[in-house]
Amino acid sequence: MTRHGKNCTAGAVYTYHEKRKDTAASGYGTQSVRLGKDAIKDFDCCCLSLQPCQDPVVTPDGYLYEKQAILEYILHQKTETAKKMKAYEKQKQALKSTNQLESKSEERQKVERFKTSENSIVSKPINPFTSGQKKESEASSTGEASSACPASTSSQSLPSFWIPSLTPEAKPTLLKKPSKAVLCPMSGRPIKMNDLIPVKFTPLDPSLDRVALLNRQERYVCAVTRDALGNSVPCAVLRPSGTVVTQECVEKLIKKDMTDPVSGDKLTEKDIIPLQRGGTGFAGSGVDLRAKEARPVMQA
Repeated sequence: MTRHGKNCTAGAVYTYHEKRKDTAASGYGTQSVRLGKDAIKDFDCCCLSLQPCQDPVVTPDGYLYEKQAILEYILHQKTETAKKMKAYEKQKQALKSTNQLESKSEERQKVERFKTSENSIVSKPINPFTSGQKKESEASSTGEASSACPASTSSQSLPSFWIPSLTPEAKPTLLKKPSKAVLCPMSGRPIKMNDLIPVKFTPLDPSLDRVALLNRQERYVCAVTRDALGNSVPCAVLRPSGTVVTQECVEKLIKKDMTDPVSGDKLTEKDIIPLQRGGTGFAGSGVDLRAKEARPVMQA
């Protein structure tokens, strides 16, 4: 359809293109955009800074980080956890003190009830000529007092809808005990400094400096087969030496004798860590390439 056909206003049908254009301009409805290759990080970039790594480390789940960035993240999370734990302990002490005060007040009320019941048991001399009048006057006075007490207590217990702290729904927010484990920002699993594995990329041309190397599209190669590495090439990190090799090299060469080709150490299945790579712009790369923004929806 030509540009004039898309913007035609003389048609009797409200086309799909016009509906999408009006929805985007109105500010309502969920917008969906397909991401391109430029919106996805490269395989050798940090998951936090999104920049090429100078001192890369990888987690056991295969997520690549800059060492300085991930250490700063871990320290920041530990500081935040310490603050939350301090607030939780403070709340715990406050709840403990309030419970003690409530228990003491209940004990006082029990004592007062016992005293009043004991005082009512004390016998008094009875005057046969005035006993009936006194009983009537005492009953009327006790009735008035009992009718006045519920009114006063009800007026005190009624909530105020103008003060947020006195509304029926206003309840103190209780803090939960924070977990001391630091979670990985990508996988959500617990992460420790000792779990980080240094990574050694093999540059395509060792004579190039860092700036010239980053300007090239193909920067690193497999340490064994010398194949170029990229977002479309599945890679793996060998734990003993930290070298990066292609997954094809792992399947065809390394898994035959399970030996690190660089350091010569014996390997296990846990020592071969698949590297989480970026997207390629194609739907078959396994990366979600659609971004959605939820906006208000007008309903009739």
